[in-house]
Amino acid sequence: MSRASSLSPKLDPNSRPDLNALKQWVVGFCIIRFDLEQGQVIEECYPPGLFSQDEELDIAFSSFPDSMSQHQNRSSIHDCMFFFRFRRRGTPPINKLSENSEEIVVEEQSTSQISDVISLRNGVSRERAGSGNGSWANNLLPNAITNKISNGLKSIYSPENKKLGSSGLLSSKESLHILKRSSSHHGSRVKGGPKYLYGYVFNRQRQDERLKRGGEQKSVVILSYRPYSSVFKPLLQILGHLCFDIGKKALEHIAFYVSKWPTPQLGKLMELPIGSATLKVYLPPAHCLPADDGSLEQESFSGMAPFTPTNQYVPQGIFHETDIFGIFRGILLQLWVLWEILIIGEPLLIFSPTPSQCCEAVAGLISLVAPLFCSIDFRPYFTIHDPDFALLNSLKEGDRFPSMILGVTNLFFLKALRIIPHVVSVGSPIPNSSKLALVSNERSNTQEKSNPNQLSLNKFSPSNLLNAVKMRREGPLILMTEYKEAVWSSYNATTKPDTGVLNRLVDAGLSPRIEESMSVVNNEILRRHFLELTTNFLAPFGPYFRAITPSEGTSPFCDPPPLPAFDAREFLDGLSARGPGKFMSKRMRANWLDLYRRFLTGHNFMPWFRRRRSIAELEQHRLWRQVRMKADIQQFVSKMSELEIVDCFHFIERHILGEIQVQQAGKGDTDSARACQKLKSDLKTVFNTLPKDTQQLLIFNPQCAALLQGSLELTRLPGRPSVLLSETSLSSSPR
Repeated sequence: MSRASSLSPKLDPNSRPDLNALKQWVVGFCIIRFDLEQGQVIEECYPPGLFSQDEELDIAFSSFPDSMSQHQNRSSIHDCMFFFRFRRRGTPPINKLSENSEEIVVEEQSTSQISDVISLRNGVSRERAGSGNGSWANNLLPNAITNKISNGLKSIYSPENKKLGSSGLLSSKESLHILKRSSSHHGSRVKGGPKYLYGYVFNRQRQDERLKRGGEQKSVVILSYRPYSSVFKPLLQILGHLCFDIGKKALEHIAFYVSKWPTPQLGKLMELPIGSATLKVYLPPAHCLPADDGSLEQESFSGMAPFTPTNQYVPQGIFHETDIFGIFRGILLQLWVLWEILIIGEPLLIFSPTPSQCCEAVAGLISLVAPLFCSIDFRPYFTIHDPDFALLNSLKEGDRFPSMILGVTNLFFLKALRIIPHVVSVGSPIPNSSKLALVSNERSNTQEKSNPNQLSLNKFSPSNLLNAVKMRREGPLILMTEYKEAVWSSYNATTKPDTGVLNRLVDAGLSPRIEESMSVVNNEILRRHFLELTTNFLAPFGPYFRAITPSEGTSPFCDPPPLPAFDAREFLDGLSARGPGKFMSKRMRANWLDLYRRFLTGHNFMPWFRRRRSIAELEQHRLWRQVRMKADIQQFVSKMSELEIVDCFHFIERHILGEIQVQQAGKGDTDSARACQKLKSDLKTVFNTLPKDTQQLLIFNPQCAALLQGSLELTRLPGRPSVLLSETSLSSSPR
């Protein structure tokens, strides 16, 4: 049955997708054809002009399986789905147009034909720096009060840069050097924005003797800034088949439906209509997404609380829908080792026979560390055409490999990237008549083959010993001649495999229908365990994120106290004295403190810690704002000295400017408006309690006078052009 009929393709000719609304979900769609003579050819991009030539090259090369990863398959049509992640580079044509143009005109582009890898080009990285100053002084009052007023104005109108020290927790010089080289080669993108794009691919290989060389390949790709796999996987199923039914007009057709979707609600269940069907999906929570695209605004303080959620269907990280059990069932005992490797941010190479299994394995491992935000670079499907490969391939013996998770299907990577310290082979080769028996035998005997460094004591045999010695001696290169599911790593794990969890898993055998239903159960068992493991591992950091509310008798108009300062050595000493907690003590060996040391010096800790601190500060700001809204300013002022009243005046003035900034940014609401009016009333109350000479000194500042007069719309924030007030405004100060 054609999928076109269910989607009602006969739309109003005047109906066009709202591109701004579409961008909330999807950046664009592409149809790419593999030409046997010209290579990858982009037939269609919608909307046009959104990608640079370099990005089109990356998209085209990443949208087809490696030839070495596809074994002989005699079926006439073979469909597969996978996804990739690549770094944005270059400047798209649409950004080269005038920014002041009201109507975007995109030049017609001929079909992009890609045959060779474009040579790496050096880019120029630019850093923006800003500075500002402003102060005033007056000697009409005693120095103490004058200094209070002057310092208060400096704190309001001078730029502030609040930075959390990293305690020296930097990456290795080699990794930093590689990242700098990578950013310079990729070129800079205008106006910043997300650094990476995700591409979700529907690939079809069709064999037909009537075609040249007996077949063809074509891919349909959905590109997005966000890894909404729970949305794009079912959407891709619809779009892929629809494209092969009605052609390239399916792109605009699906774009129209997607543009009608509501704004993404992170961590929520959403119903997304697509034709006559409705996708009911959970989006990943904000705390597991990069903050460079605005997800920090949707992040709540509850996302950092050290407890396990009761609702098992609500995702706590990205790639929540991944089939962990299905892809890792051959090396289940090694999941705890891999969990630690991801926690500390070590580089990892994952080899699988097919792109689908490859990206599923990468996504599955990243989902294991939820709710920890995974800061290291990950590539679910990495090919030799990726610009970063030239950089990685240039590393010499003894160089430090940058923190990356690479999913590959080409055996060439085992030789080219042999200095990577951790390698995993996972998944099953494509079954065919000659290999089905072998695959079945491997599935039934995976425990003996899962670890080259450890034998199964229950089924010890000389052949197992010889196999283990051979795998240990040859390392991952053994995959060049014989495929095995295994982990090659010299890492000494701290966490012990939980036998209670393993014993609860259900093996459904080879029945596909039963196996699918049992995988759902097994995935829940595994996911909940590792969620508890990660949550309890991060629990000792909880005191550093604890918001403080104003104590009784404390003025809520002053600045809240800073969160506890973090010192790595002090943290480790305290943790060593009190222990990791009951849950972790049962599951960790005597060297458990080493895991925390590695985590503190790894690539995941500082981005996660800084982000948690930012959310805690926002939560503390919200709590103090609520108390200010209910506070009676006269009760506090009656107990203050003149110096304290001047301080209180500046604090309130700063809070008003903060509310104005929110409103000018278009993020204000009714609460912000009420808070602003309440603070302005409090400001006048404080002002009226001051002596007349102090009042005159304060209103010398035009912005202060505007706030006292209630001219909220005339106020400009520090760093913005000030509004010149009339003499009448300046002279109408309170008496």
